[in-house]
Amino acid sequence: MDNIEVKIINRSGHELPAYGTLMSAGMDVRACLDAPVTLAPFERALIPTGLKIQLPQGYECQLRPRSGLALRHGITLVNSPGTVDADYRGEIGVILINLSQEPFVINNGERICQMVIARYSRVDWILAESLDDTERGAGGFGHTGIG
Repeated sequence: MDNIEVKIINRSGHELPAYGTLMSAGMDVRACLDAPVTLAPFERALIPTGLKIQLPQGYECQLRPRSGLALRHGITLVNSPGTVDADYRGEIGVILINLSQEPFVINNGERICQMVIARYSRVDWILAESLDDTERGAGGFGHTGIG
């Protein structure tokens, strides 16, 4: 586990994203709203966080659903995981969707997603006419049986 320093601007009035436990990978992120937002069933909305970050080169910020919101209320992220690139300097927004059959109210300060900071690699493509053989080969989408 590495520790890195990341500059953050917090215009939300809420605490910074924080880890819930010593071994948590994700930090809770809160909504920054002037008024509550009601998501009707199957409706989506961009929810502001009031946060801007400056990641080091070679890192990304992933936004992921909170399992409790997903299980209890059917609230998740449309583009999960959402990616914030290291060169983005705007406010982080979270695209939430209500997959339940009941309206859901998002309040200012409510924990709406998790943020994970991760290293990534860039790819240098090598054009080829063939690929090495493996036991799996081209099998996919259930090729090993049910489940």
